[in-house]
Amino acid sequence: MTERNSENLSNKRRYAGLFRRLFAIFYDVFLLTAILLILAAIVMTLNQGKAIETSDNFQPFYAIFMLGICYLYFSWFWINGGQTLGMKTWQIKMVSSDGRPVNWKTTSLRFVTAIVSWGFAALGFLWALFDSKRRCWHDLVSHTELIDLRKKK
Repeated sequence: MTERNSENLSNKRRYAGLFRRLFAIFYDVFLLTAILLILAAIVMTLNQGKAIETSDNFQPFYAIFMLGICYLYFSWFWINGGQTLGMKTWQIKMVSSDGRPVNWKTTSLRFVTAIVSWGFAALGFLWALFDSKRRCWHDLVSHTELIDLRKKK
């Protein structure tokens, strides 16, 4: 995509604001929590009915497994249509800034950087209040944007 086409495309886009983004995340957390609880029940069954505790040798693997499930949830939806279920509800979509298809490398970078964005007292998310395209740190690093799909009034 040429630079001129990219500029024309970005001029026509409406970008999703911070609150729409946070509400979409809130929706996704509910669904993801249900998935993680089901997986935790399966793991408990495999562990003779006992919960995984911090003293268990298996605990680090369990934590990595659960984090991996979270990564797969978000990445799969971002790659296949650019929207998680929460994003569909709030009518926002993730797209690549340069118009290329989103791939696993992009989603990996976005996922890891989003954790950092939350980790610094959510400063990475608050950055969207000052960015002209309403991008958070993980959008900037992964070269993605969240666009608002609502029809203009």
